[in-house]
Amino acid sequence: MRVLLVGSPSDRARLRAQLNGSLEIAGEFATLAAARAADTGIDAVLLADDALRSTTATFDEDGGFEEPLTGREVQVLELLAEGLPNKAIAARLGISDQTVKFHVASIAGKLGAANRTDAVRRAVRRGLITL
Repeated sequence: MRVLLVGSPSDRARLRAQLNGSLEIAGEFATLAAARAADTGIDAVLLADDALRSTTATFDEDGGFEEPLTGREVQVLELLAEGLPNKAIAARLGISDQTVKFHVASIAGKLGAANRTDAVRRAVRRGLITL
């Protein structure tokens, strides 16, 4: 698998050491915008920043760039998969139901989903969450 590393030089070096040659690193960039602009025929973009380390950006079937989900969006998505309404998700995460609504809209947009159910289905197919 060919990947790009994105982040500060120290974060990229740390991630490179953790990968230990398990993936082919096709390039390294300081910003996600620079990685998006690169035309390198890669399979994924690994964000090396500590705050984003668990997130991976990939390319969809049409070759378009998929924006990665944030940690909070993954949390909301997992609770969506449990079938919880916005108010229950908000109570579990200690945020407002309007914030949950914002996250759900962002998740649907990033996954190209038409609704909540479609977002969960797409996330499961991509391995972002498990049921």
